[in-house]
Amino acid sequence: MITSRAMLLGAASLLALAATSAPAVATDHVQRRPEAAPAEAITDIIVVTGYRLATEIAIEDSITPETAPLTGVDAAGLVARLPGAALIDNGSISGQVQYRGLFGPRAPVTIDGARTLSGGPNLMDPPLQGAPLPLISRIEVDRGVAPVSEGPGLGGGTNVVLRRIDFTGSHNWSTTAEGFAAVRSVDGSYAVGGIAGGATESRRFELFFSREQGGDLAFSGGQIPNSHHERTLYGLGGGLASGNHAFGLSLRRVEVGETGNAPFAMDIDYVEHDVAEATYAGTFNDITLDLRAGWNTVSHGMDNFSQRPNADLMRHRYTQAEADGFAFEAAADLPAFGGTLSLGGDAERSAHDVLITNPNNAAFSVTSLPDVTVQRIGAFAEWTGVIAGIDSELGLRADRHSDEAGQAVLGAALPAGPRMLANAFNAADRDIDESTVDGVARFWRETGDELTWRLTLARKTRVPGYVERFAWLPTEASGGLADGNVYVGDLHLDPEVAWSIEAGFDYRTGDVYLRPTVFARRVDGFIQGVPYDATPGVIDSPVEMVAAMNGDPTPLRLANIDADFYGIDADFGWRLSPSWTIDGVASVVRGERRDIDDALYRMAPARLLLDLTYEQADWSVSLEGQFVAEQTRVSLTNDEQPTDGYAVFGANFDWYARDNVLVTLGIENILDTDYERHLAGYNRVAGGDVAVGDRLPGAGRGLYARISAGF
Repeated sequence: MITSRAMLLGAASLLALAATSAPAVATDHVQRRPEAAPAEAITDIIVVTGYRLATEIAIEDSITPETAPLTGVDAAGLVARLPGAALIDNGSISGQVQYRGLFGPRAPVTIDGARTLSGGPNLMDPPLQGAPLPLISRIEVDRGVAPVSEGPGLGGGTNVVLRRIDFTGSHNWSTTAEGFAAVRSVDGSYAVGGIAGGATESRRFELFFSREQGGDLAFSGGQIPNSHHERTLYGLGGGLASGNHAFGLSLRRVEVGETGNAPFAMDIDYVEHDVAEATYAGTFNDITLDLRAGWNTVSHGMDNFSQRPNADLMRHRYTQAEADGFAFEAAADLPAFGGTLSLGGDAERSAHDVLITNPNNAAFSVTSLPDVTVQRIGAFAEWTGVIAGIDSELGLRADRHSDEAGQAVLGAALPAGPRMLANAFNAADRDIDESTVDGVARFWRETGDELTWRLTLARKTRVPGYVERFAWLPTEASGGLADGNVYVGDLHLDPEVAWSIEAGFDYRTGDVYLRPTVFARRVDGFIQGVPYDATPGVIDSPVEMVAAMNGDPTPLRLANIDADFYGIDADFGWRLSPSWTIDGVASVVRGERRDIDDALYRMAPARLLLDLTYEQADWSVSLEGQFVAEQTRVSLTNDEQPTDGYAVFGANFDWYARDNVLVTLGIENILDTDYERHLAGYNRVAGGDVAVGDRLPGAGRGLYARISAGF
């Protein structure tokens, strides 16, 4: 039996549940998500909080990344250790997950099963910013593509399940608490957090809190400018249960203080994000009903002068982004056709507004994204059962999308060029309705106790985002591309349509596991920046004139192109002896345009993670090597720079001081290797140890310590 607590290699961890000091799940197990255990052949699960069980767990059942290297505060970095995944590093707490070449809204992220708004047009406040590591219980990742019940999106979805206090099986109150604390030398950071509460069989409550702060990240050549961070999250939750019915309510607030974002033209001044969610789960004879309602509001301020050098008062900019949204989901599961049929519907509405100002000039103001409203209503049917001896999941969904924007408003200081563009935008039809249809078929079959075969076929869609559609003013807002280019949107964009196929198998014995997958995805209408017109560099249009005023005479226009993605990834492991285990993750992905000979932007290079662990009853030592290939398949359209390959090594020591107390000591980048991460952005901050325009380097050598405990 493989029981390694290795550094989150082996990733799949299929049907994992953490062993904690919290009471066991009871009455509200009927919640479809996140409490229902996903099918093991089609979902990866990372267990983040967990302590020693009385019995050992096989590697195919659990993996505990509290023993993963502490190499950052961003949960996206944890997900990035899965097969096929990678980290889009846009700042210490602004990262996105790339999964098999897709990132941003193409690979949707939910928290406790609910979609979360981002306020900024450059995704400096992505959904995972609301999920600090001290409060994460587990992370679920759909292998390949997300089922239709999770809504639209081209690729696999990521769901972060936060810690909670569950109902017990007793009338008497039971109290519990879990805590987490960590320090890291390479950025002088700390993180503390935890949850406390109580429960009976019919009532539960919880209070939770997390606080993180760190300075600029050190590397072998100095410090990475504007890589500091500050984040606080706090909230409360609770629930009532009676018989087969359970109600839940949670309130949480995320506060981000001054946080640097060197790949962008601006840094975070503040983010204030409030989330409220209400859930109901009930069983009526053979029918299970799940209801969820959620509300988000985000206020996000960012600027280009308070945290970075900018002596030109006329070019000081402060951007205020506001967003709020409401979402509702309903699903009913019932037996049908020899399996389980899930019927459901969902609706969401969000409003966005972006205002750019100059604090030194009251007459300078422009609504670059004015009063944008995005609405969607959808319905789905999903059946899970057995067809001819093969486990199957078949789903179909349809969505109706309605987007609209208000009128752009400019202050008196704005010159004629932006006014011409605003007048053209205001005169255009800004009310857009579209319909999309998605279908997913996933099959898996166990042949004996050791081998499971997998196959997925899918047609998935994504409508243009509000920045891609309504960005009338050429700016660097691009939904997090961070390539330094100036972009303008297009009101006439079509939805993206992706046709996907993937196949693989899971092989596991008492001492060995292997899970390779090959995949291919053809995307018609992929939204990508292209030269604004046929004469790039020749300023012969109002858009190019305004872009030149903003520092880029060659703006890119967001347009529909055709693209292909393909690759292979795997995780594997081998117990060499009762004490020694080796685990690994390998990923290769390619992204190419079909209309011209060019690569897609920001494709992860091939990589291999290897972890060698020596384990005893109460402690273990692990040595990890990350081997990343050079990336020369770069996007000429996006002026993307190639990167060299590199190898980075780390080590950590884990000690179970008690069954519910885990202490970790570690070192990252043992050799203090100087390397560039291909998915990191380019430095935009002058006067630091990294030249403007150079790709941001990886962290240097540093020590860390961490303790997690349950009470």
